Amino acid sequence: MSRLVVVSNRVALPGQASSGGLAVALQAALEETGGLWFGWSGNIADDASGQLHEQTAGNIDYVTVDLSRADHDDYYNGFANRTLWPLLHFRMDLVDYSRETWEAYRRVNALFADRLAPQLRDDDVVWIHDYHLIPLASLLRERGVRCKLGFFLHVPMPSSDILAALPHHGLLFEGLSAHDLVGFQTSRDLERFQDYVRLFGRGRVVEHGVLETASGRRLRAGAFPISIDTAGIERQAAAAVGKSSFKRLARSLSGRALAIGVDRLDYSKGLPERFRAFERYLQRYPDQIGELTYLQIAPVSRGDVLEYQTLRSELEQLAGHINGGHAEPDWTPMRYVNRNFPHASLTGFYRLARLGLVTPLRDGMNLVAKEYVAAQDPEDPGVLVLSSFAGAARELDQALLVNPYDLDGVAAAIARAVSMPLEERRERWEAMMACLRDHDITDWRRSYLQTLRAA
Repeated sequence: MSRLVVVSNRVALPGQASSGGLAVALQAALEETGGLWFGWSGNIADDASGQLHEQTAGNIDYVTVDLSRADHDDYYNGFANRTLWPLLHFRMDLVDYSRETWEAYRRVNALFADRLAPQLRDDDVVWIHDYHLIPLASLLRERGVRCKLGFFLHVPMPSSDILAALPHHGLLFEGLSAHDLVGFQTSRDLERFQDYVRLFGRGRVVEHGVLETASGRRLRAGAFPISIDTAGIERQAAAAVGKSSFKRLARSLSGRALAIGVDRLDYSKGLPERFRAFERYLQRYPDQIGELTYLQIAPVSRGDVLEYQTLRSELEQLAGHINGGHAEPDWTPMRYVNRNFPHASLTGFYRLARLGLVTPLRDGMNLVAKEYVAAQDPEDPGVLVLSSFAGAARELDQALLVNPYDLDGVAAAIARAVSMPLEERRERWEAMMACLRDHDITDWRRSYLQTLRAA
């Protein structure tokens, strides 16, 4: 079988702590055929960029490249995360565009292409990941690369009108046509991409999932919902019951039910709306006062970006306001924590929680929702309250689906979850677990790579 080459902004190097389920899945895919993992080294060089670092572990080669401070700031903090991230999450009001950061984004992708192209063989299969590297395939083609190129977008694909509002959108998104296969999280994302190709890319949809560009080149596109290591999460959550962190949290609840949210501190996660919905729940359902404690874990991300600093301040004020207005001497309704916890501890917290609150305003998939379901005790499972704007809602339709902007609706879902009978909780959980067992992270990456190799 041909060699697999994975390309991502960050690389899970040997000896480093795993970056999560995706890193484990890509590592397993590389081990099956032998391969190469290419991306940014994590190093910032003050004077110049482009230095390569190479190491080998088993049958996998790791090749990484340094970035200059200016390139990192303008490519990663700039265009990728201040322009593309809000655009792809439907937040045009937060898009910060400049030609300088656009040029840095193109320049870093060209640097990646320059360093990667000499490493490639004609029979390789190259799998490029996420919005940081959208132009890379077209730049590789310009350098004579002929092997199969696939791309997977981990975040949402917005409507064609939103994409078209971005200057240079044609250069950016038409560059996806250099791939043989473009993968998305959901069928809705695929439909939006097809609309863009037809309406703004001067191409056509030959048939569902087969596109032709204005130049006549054909490519495939499809929906490949990413998933989790379902069996592994089940085992980890069951083992976590014996951990001290699980026991301390359980004791602190004093017999009350637990609602849990675990989100990176990001405006796409809908945390202010969730906090306000929880307050609405406390106001509208006085008969349940004192029955539920809400734990929100929100590790800080991109803390040097003004929008994230503002969000953190807003959440701290909301949490204080909620507790100030509703706490009792022996009960604090909300616990808000800005730190990371080991994954083995988190799965135990999920298992303990009667409610999982996953209410992003927009999310490509949201693996916390899937992990929450997989971590439950089969004899006494909790209830997932899930935003209909998360990609996971397409598969986990036995969750209580909510509109995160509808505070009354989310409050009602929380109240319903608290009082839901055991039999209904089991029925809903079993239906969702059947899906997660059939479509786990291994099924996801094998499905995508099989389609790419056949493209």
